Amino acid sequence: MRAARQSRFRGIPRMSPRPQSLQSRLSLWFAAQTLFGLSVICFAIYLVTAWNFGQKQEEELDHKAVLVQHLLTEAEKGGDLAFLRHKLEDFFSMQDDVRLSISAGGRQLFESRPAEGGRWMLRDVEIPWTQAGATTQLSVRIGVNTAQEMQLLRRLAWTLLGAVVLGTALVSLTGMWLVRRGLKPLKTLTERTAAMAPDKANQPIDAAAFAEELRPWITQFNALLLRVQRAYVQLESFNADVAHELRTPLANLIGSTELALTRPRSNEELQTVLASNLEEVGRLSGIVTDMLFLSQAERGAPMRKRAVTSLAAQAADVIDFYDAMLEEAGLRAEVRGDAMADVDAALVRRALFNLLGNAIRFAEPASTIRIEIGEENSEEFTVAVVNRGAPIDPAALPRLFERFYRAAQARDGSTRHHGLGLSIVEAIARMHGGRVFAASHGGETRIGFTVRNSNNGG
Repeated sequence: MRAARQSRFRGIPRMSPRPQSLQSRLSLWFAAQTLFGLSVICFAIYLVTAWNFGQKQEEELDHKAVLVQHLLTEAEKGGDLAFLRHKLEDFFSMQDDVRLSISAGGRQLFESRPAEGGRWMLRDVEIPWTQAGATTQLSVRIGVNTAQEMQLLRRLAWTLLGAVVLGTALVSLTGMWLVRRGLKPLKTLTERTAAMAPDKANQPIDAAAFAEELRPWITQFNALLLRVQRAYVQLESFNADVAHELRTPLANLIGSTELALTRPRSNEELQTVLASNLEEVGRLSGIVTDMLFLSQAERGAPMRKRAVTSLAAQAADVIDFYDAMLEEAGLRAEVRGDAMADVDAALVRRALFNLLGNAIRFAEPASTIRIEIGEENSEEFTVAVVNRGAPIDPAALPRLFERFYRAAQARDGSTRHHGLGLSIVEAIARMHGGRVFAASHGGETRIGFTVRNSNNGG
């Protein structure tokens, strides 16, 4: 039964204690600090007052002892115990707050009769007393009544206790108001952030309008908001671009298939339709593959293999792959320069495939395409593909690396290319800590990327 009960409640999540609000927590700590501080101060006041009363009582006992000594000295001159007793009774009969007892050899010589009750502070002293040439040690007990001082101390203790309680309550109430007022900027900030959404054109929060302690948090929040908005815009653009690019090949597939099914077809006609559909499916597959790669790169996917490699050797391999296409187009390709870089060779070749493919499409016939490799500075290497041909509009250069952007589609007159090649180049450059660049002037177009030079601390 116990095991069954345990298995029954195993899947029920445990309720965590409700976290206390920051306002309540600060108010509680403020009250606790006030209570502790007032308690320490009031306790110190009580101790100092009690010590002062004790010192005063000790001084009074000293004074009474000196007085008794003086009276005994006068009695010695009189030479009579009766005279001593008479002097003591005259002096102490009117003092109810003083007690005196004198004895000698176990015999009580004198004892005052103060009022009953009270709280007495006693002191025993031995005083020599000479009578008729004989010296006797008198045992003297002197006491003072401290009841009044103790009553004052009790009143003081209750007064201080009341001051602690009332002071703590007053300071706590004031502290709650101050905490609420002090946390008002947080409430304002919460309202500002709650009104924001990634699909809105949100203005960054002005950090200067808030306390200095909140400014680093606001700065980080604004940066995060900017990244979220950019990601949202990219996501919307991604969805729109994918829908646009996939619509045409899908429509072609559906149209050709429906047309083929309208009437009986021969094997040759069906093969032609299937070949055309296969071409469209290949295009769809290429779009999906490239978009998956870009998505992984944007999420920060690392390089799979990294090794120090000759960039010229990778460029030569790419040229060999395009050898037939170069010959068909009447073009030549060459590599200028070299650099040993710590890169993912497969990704570098993929970037060069895209760059060289674009250059072949738009290069002038009988021209030479150059792959230039060099050291831009001490921190990065450059890989650029240069071809002669029609210039690119300067306004289009900054957008060349955007997804699905085709600045030269009209010149190409083809829809076989879906405009992701240069976006992939930009992603590969970013994965290698580099950047992309593009320039077109003097009849030459130069497009390429950089990779970080890890040999110099990169």
